[in-house]
Amino acid sequence: MYFCPLQKGIIYIILSGICFVIVNFFVKILGAGDQQDVIANIQHYPAHELVLARSIVSFVMSLVIIKYRKLPVFVKNKKWLLIRGLSGTIALTLFFYTFQHMPMAIATIIQYLAPIFTVILALIILKEKVKTIQWIFILLSFSGVGLIAFDKFLGDSTLNFSFFHIGVGMISAVFSGLAYTAVIKLKKTDAPITIVLYFPMIAIPLMTIFCFWSFTFPSGIEWLLLLTLGIFTQFAQIFLTKALHLGSAATITPFQYLGAIYMFLIGYFVFDEKLSFIVNIGIILVLSGVLLNTVFGKRIRRVS
Repeated sequence: MYFCPLQKGIIYIILSGICFVIVNFFVKILGAGDQQDVIANIQHYPAHELVLARSIVSFVMSLVIIKYRKLPVFVKNKKWLLIRGLSGTIALTLFFYTFQHMPMAIATIIQYLAPIFTVILALIILKEKVKTIQWIFILLSFSGVGLIAFDKFLGDSTLNFSFFHIGVGMISAVFSGLAYTAVIKLKKTDAPITIVLYFPMIAIPLMTIFCFWSFTFPSGIEWLLLLTLGIFTQFAQIFLTKALHLGSAATITPFQYLGAIYMFLIGYFVFDEKLSFIVNIGIILVLSGVLLNTVFGKRIRRVS
C-alpha cells in the first residue's frame, strides 16, 4: 500500500504519541515509587535521573545508527542543534517533575500549550504577525489553564497539585515550544537521527551534575523499566522528527493530541486520578484553543 508523505507523517506522529504514552507511564511509576500500586517495591526516582537514564539509552542508540549510516556527528547548523538540545532538556526535566506531582491528564494538557508559546515566541523573536483570531484561541487555552488552577476554589477536587506545579508545567511548555521551533528550522539541513542525537549530548552532562545531589541506584526490575523508558523515548523522538520532516506541522500536529485521551484513560483506570467536572472543562478549553490555533494558523499562512 502506497502512502503519500503527508499520510506517512500522520502515521509517524501517531506512533510517536503512543511511544510517549508508554514513556510517561513508566515515568509516573518510577516517580511515584512506593506510592503507586501498579508495580510493587519500586524506588522513587527524581526527574533529572529519569532524564539522564533515557538520555544515555538514546545517545547510544542514536550514535550506533549514525555510525551505521555514516552520517556526520558534527554538522554546520550547530546553533539550532544546541538550542534544540538545551531547550528540550529543560522542557523534559520540568515536564517529568510535573508528571510526578500532578495527574497525568493535567500535566500532559499543560505541556500541549507548547504550540501556543511557539506562536508567541515567533511574534517576539521572528517578528511574525499573529492574527486577532489566533489571540482569541490563545486566550481560550489560557482560560482553560485558569479553570484547572482554581479548581480547588471552584470545585470539589481532592487532587494534590498547586499553582506552583502548573507554573512549572507552563515553563516546560515554553521551552518545549522553543525546541519544537528548532526542529522545524533544522529539517532542511540535518537528518532526523542527528537532531535526536543532540538532545542527549547536552542532557547527559547537565543531568549528571544534578545527580551528585540526588541519585537513586537502580535495583532489580528497575533496570528494565529505565531501559524500556529510554528505548521508547528513542522511537518517539525519531517518529516525531520524521513526521515533522514529511509534512506541514499544522497538518500533522493535531494528531499528537490523541495522547491527552490516552493519558486521561490511563490516569483514571490505572492510577485512580479522578478529575472534577471543572478540571475536565478546563482540559477541553486548552485542547480546543490549541487545535483551533493550529488549524486557523495553517489557513492564515496559506492566504498570506
